[in-house]
Amino acid sequence: MPTTLDPGTTVFFKLTIDGQSLGTFNGCDGLASEVEVEQHQEGGNNGFVWQLPTRVTFSTIRLTRPLTPDTAKVAAWISSLATGISRPTAQIAALRADGSVVAQWGLIEVLPVRWTGPTLDPSNPAVATEVLEITHHGFTDAGGV
Repeated sequence: MPTTLDPGTTVFFKLTIDGQSLGTFNGCDGLASEVEVEQHQEGGNNGFVWQLPTRVTFSTIRLTRPLTPDTAKVAAWISSLATGISRPTAQIAALRADGSVVAQWGLIEVLPVRWTGPTLDPSNPAVATEVLEITHHGFTDAGGV
């Protein structure tokens, strides 16, 4: 009897920059795009207003996770910007607990815009987490699932 995999069991996201893994993240927010629309009223046409697409914008993506040894890979990527900015291609894959891919997204010309490290406060014990925010110029083929 075949079993269908439940896409609701997604628990982590893998970030790859130009083929180099930056590790897995627990949360991913901001995979979105928006098409700006210009309205054009045509003389003599009272039935509708033309909705014409103008530009596409993409939101900043926030990836969160507890501190891991892969944090050093993120730091190295951000530090490499000091020697010149290159905008690589990236891939985000949503993975199930068994490591199988649920969905994946390719990103064009990725750039890290913010990294936030943990708050280390002994009076408020909590999991030490990091947040990586990246921007991009659009989606591309992610290589299929």
